[in-house]
Amino acid sequence: MYKFFNIILITCFLASKCYSEIINKVNIVNNERITKETILVFSNIEIGKNYDSNDLDQIIQDLYQTNFFSNISLNLNNGILTIDVTENKIIREIKINGIKKTELVDILKKQLLLKDKNPFVENYVSNDIDRIQKILKNSGYYFSSVSEKLIFNENNTVNLIYDINLGEKAYIKSIEFTGDKYYKDRLLRNIIISEESRFWKFITNRKFINSENIKLDKRLLKNYYLNKGHYKVEINDSNVELTENKNFKLQYNINAGPKFRIIKSSLVLPDDYNEKDFNKIKEKLNKLEGKFYSLNKLNKIAKEVDKLTYRNDYEFINASFKEKVTSENELELTFEIKEFEKRYLTKVNVFGNNITEEKVIRDNLEVDEGDPFNELLLVKSINNLKALNIFSKVDYELVSEDEDKKSLNISVSEKPTGEIFASAGAGTQGSTIGFGVKENNFLGKNIALDTNLRLNDETIKGAFSIVNPNWNYSDKTLIASIESSVTDRLTDYGYETGKTGISLGSAWEQYDDVIFSPKLRVFHEKLDTNQSATENLKKQEGEYFDTSFAYGMDLDKRNQRFQTSSGYRSTFNQSIPIISEDTAFFNSYEFTTFNQISDMVTRLSIQGSAINAIGDEDVRISKRLYIPSKKLRGFESGKIGPKDSGDFIGGNYTAVLNASTTLPEFGANLETIDFQIFFDAANVWGVDYDSSLDNSTLRSSIGLSVDWFTIVGPLNFSVTQPISKASSDKTETVRFNIGTTF
Repeated sequence: MYKFFNIILITCFLASKCYSEIINKVNIVNNERITKETILVFSNIEIGKNYDSNDLDQIIQDLYQTNFFSNISLNLNNGILTIDVTENKIIREIKINGIKKTELVDILKKQLLLKDKNPFVENYVSNDIDRIQKILKNSGYYFSSVSEKLIFNENNTVNLIYDINLGEKAYIKSIEFTGDKYYKDRLLRNIIISEESRFWKFITNRKFINSENIKLDKRLLKNYYLNKGHYKVEINDSNVELTENKNFKLQYNINAGPKFRIIKSSLVLPDDYNEKDFNKIKEKLNKLEGKFYSLNKLNKIAKEVDKLTYRNDYEFINASFKEKVTSENELELTFEIKEFEKRYLTKVNVFGNNITEEKVIRDNLEVDEGDPFNELLLVKSINNLKALNIFSKVDYELVSEDEDKKSLNISVSEKPTGEIFASAGAGTQGSTIGFGVKENNFLGKNIALDTNLRLNDETIKGAFSIVNPNWNYSDKTLIASIESSVTDRLTDYGYETGKTGISLGSAWEQYDDVIFSPKLRVFHEKLDTNQSATENLKKQEGEYFDTSFAYGMDLDKRNQRFQTSSGYRSTFNQSIPIISEDTAFFNSYEFTTFNQISDMVTRLSIQGSAINAIGDEDVRISKRLYIPSKKLRGFESGKIGPKDSGDFIGGNYTAVLNASTTLPEFGANLETIDFQIFFDAANVWGVDYDSSLDNSTLRSSIGLSVDWFTIVGPLNFSVTQPISKASSDKTETVRFNIGTTF
């Protein structure tokens, strides 16, 4: 009986599969808004073709995918196919109530599946509610609620209304790090992007709980530990705890593990490769032996392989690192280069760029349609896009077409690019105030516009700048700016000056890690002196028109720009007058090196500057060199060196040496405080018009500096004892500065 039943089922199934009928005519009924022609196009029906039940099911599926219809039925009889449809209503308008900020409303509407003037699909409503709640939570409205309401209108249209109760914002009250963490909480907070809520941080959204930020925090923490030698570091699940006042405590559990040293390194190449081409990589690998494991250093070596693909015919290679743990804190490193079959990119697709021009994205890709596929270049391309700082997320997908062809899909998520900042500070040298507005992706071209105004006790300065990182598709940065300033230094320096001018410059990587930055500057200056100034200074009064060419060479080998712990940086700058009333040549050089010993970081910096006029002319007082107090602590800013009639007039030459080291943490309750001991030495000398004013005394000082991250902003406090000085110098034993950007 069971077999007989199965036979009947199989027979019925085969009968349904075998049955087909030729469609000679199509009738469409109950359509009101959607035309017959449109329905026929989307149904893909061919007159005169046989259709079975599966084909009819496919027609129904194709029509449902249009979202035009809520119900579809088919009837094929005697060669006539009747399509009976019930049309979805059209959304006349989507309203979002309960939110006053139009910017947030616009963001929400952009992310909805349902749109104005589009068909209303009921199943999409719940999805859109989930999207709204996710965005609101990431904006700080963690306790918000959303409800929907439909208003049915005439002409088969609806109004869709989302009523939102935002509730109170939920802030990150504190961020803590637990476990085997090794490093101070304050340092780790500087690494992640989530921030503790403070009253002066009223602009940033990083003070709210955000799941995407937490994921990024974990990656940043892991990369930091990997660069410090903690090869087996684990960033365990974060803990988000709701406090009594509806704020959050964010906690990251870190299992850093021991630091690993690389005791042996080796390079593995295909048999037919020329080993001499890889000598530079071998040298870099050898230098790693005995050093702590560092992901950054490995990536730099991979970058050298990347360059080989340009210089040599090694287009189809894959480079990878293999680590082998040999003891509790030691590992062997193998850098293996393999050859793979030639594959080509047939197509590159870009998605998600609603504002950014597609050309901006494509210009930053190292791969293009028709190129041989190179994984190293692909990774570099993705990193280039992330470095633009206009995308919150960059993903890619490789789709295989056949064995030797691939297409690349790149998906980006744009982030808000506008910034507003305000800053304030106070110290022994007076107060500072600043305001500014910045747009980082103007017209979707990755062009940055920046306007700002800064004031202190001496100077008021306003500036506007434009930065185009890929001017004329040349991979060179173009920088244009206009600025104006008024500086009152009559009391201590004997002069007052007002400057207005423009500058036009560029920057590009000339060699590995070497940035070359030429600039043309055109400025007008009006200079006045006080009544007590000497005749040599008074004769400089007047108006000047200066045109100069300047350039800089910057070799940056630091492990990171902020919280630097190793590496060095070397910079050279020169300014040459062109068609100008100014004949002064300016040169400066600075070298700074960083080294980490246990938990302490030492820093050594030397700097020398010179400005010289052609012939017998004097260097203008507003262009003369001074030493700021941050370079020579224990002395008031600019108030050492030559004096003329009571005025500090600066000099033609300066030399500076700074040495410092951080101190270990003294206690668990002092994790927000950094202590540093320092030694400073400097001098300024050289007076064109009167050598008797010169003073060759070397100034030096020693002291203790404290950086304290208070609730009102970072506080820097230093106690300094001058070791050597001149009688005319103005010194200061205690110095403090406090300020923040909010």
